[in-house]
Amino acid sequence: MKLLLTSGGITNDSIRAALVDCLGKPIADCDALFVPTAQWGQPACTPETVWKSTAGRWEGAGGLTDLGWKSVGVLELTALPTIAADRWMPWVRGADVLLVDGGEAIYLSDWMRASGLAEILSSLRDTVWVGVSAGSMVMTPRIGREFRDWRPDGTDEALGVVDFSIFPHLDYPGWSSNTLEMARRWATGIPGPAYAIDDQTAICVRDGIVEVISEGHWELLNSPVGDPADR
Repeated sequence: MKLLLTSGGITNDSIRAALVDCLGKPIADCDALFVPTAQWGQPACTPETVWKSTAGRWEGAGGLTDLGWKSVGVLELTALPTIAADRWMPWVRGADVLLVDGGEAIYLSDWMRASGLAEILSSLRDTVWVGVSAGSMVMTPRIGREFRDWRPDGTDEALGVVDFSIFPHLDYPGWSSNTLEMARRWATGIPGPAYAIDDQTAICVRDGIVEVISEGHWELLNSPVGDPADR
């Protein structure tokens, strides 16, 4: 599986180019499945926000569903345990890309396991995973206690598909808890490498190689090789 882990979606030309490169063909030739599940675990999200994300109606935000796909379907993970796996697995295996929305990462992680989707990720070798915020954080080992909004006294362990953690929405306007100072403080509780990324930044992971794509600001925290890289 190829991963494009974003904070805010496809927000600029560089991230869009990285998406096309991961897909290996034009967006217009690709079938997508949109996963809104993480929103249900986030107290700030509502049925209206789920609709806006699904319909691509967020003004001024990076889109997922409105990029010009050949087709877009909705994959709601909370429904999958109620239907036969041989019904939904062909949908997943037939998709070129999974568009995984933000919300609450641990809620999403739990439903990925409960639905069976987590079990088949390693077999989706040609599929592209595009995450937004929690949809990116779910692939990391730990999200940090600061981001636990569902079961706040529970675990902050996610799926651990990658070996680094993500602090999203760096320096987001009006969000006083998303400053670089706060990100550095958050990283002291993360036992491994971590990236603080803004909404103009994405992390691409292919064949074990990690590449940061950015037209904005990011910082590598807890670097295993020396001083953090600041961009």
